[in-house]
Amino acid sequence: MSFADCFERAADYDVAEDAIRVAVAERRATADPKRDDTDADGDTTAVDHEHVDREPSPARVVADADVLAADLLAGGDSRESLDGLRAHSWTTLVASDPLLDDATAAIGDCANADLASDWRNAIESWREPVAHPAGDHPALASAYRGGAMHVVSLDPSLTGPRAAASLRDRIPVSVREPRAFATVFSPGRLYPEVVGGEYPGPDRDPRSLEPVG
Repeated sequence: MSFADCFERAADYDVAEDAIRVAVAERRATADPKRDDTDADGDTTAVDHEHVDREPSPARVVADADVLAADLLAGGDSRESLDGLRAHSWTTLVASDPLLDDATAAIGDCANADLASDWRNAIESWREPVAHPAGDHPALASAYRGGAMHVVSLDPSLTGPRAAASLRDRIPVSVREPRAFATVFSPGRLYPEVVGGEYPGPDRDPRSLEPVG
């Protein structure tokens, strides 16, 4: 099942963004605080997950579980914000297994388990995996461990001014709601800094992730 197929099937569901945000919040409120990507010896349990901190880059982005699920099921600002990433192969979506587990659970709760499972398999073609210690917030830890300088989230506890002030002195990351991220994320301005040379425009289909142009 391809990423594009998942979007096509998701069009059959009418899911509100708020319902997805609540589903993720409720799951995290009851989640086992010890869940993570590592075993008792601190070794990663997922294949090829390097437990290595990355150099921060503005082209590396974390989409929180609520945004990933809303991208698929609700569209709107969440989809617009992530389309900009999918359309450019030189950007990177960073996500830990716990983060994707939260998104998969929300998709299953708000749509159905088959779509959730297919989406979970399909997103492997897009995300770069990262491991983090147990008890860490999946989105913030993915950003810190994966060198992402942006986090896109619907969680008001992350996007509010108090959270921003708290994070500013600890990790080089900006947390924004999808609409705000879509406004500030400019591939044309970022390309010369990250890749070099003149910006050539989008080079990937935002649904299939296949090369274009």
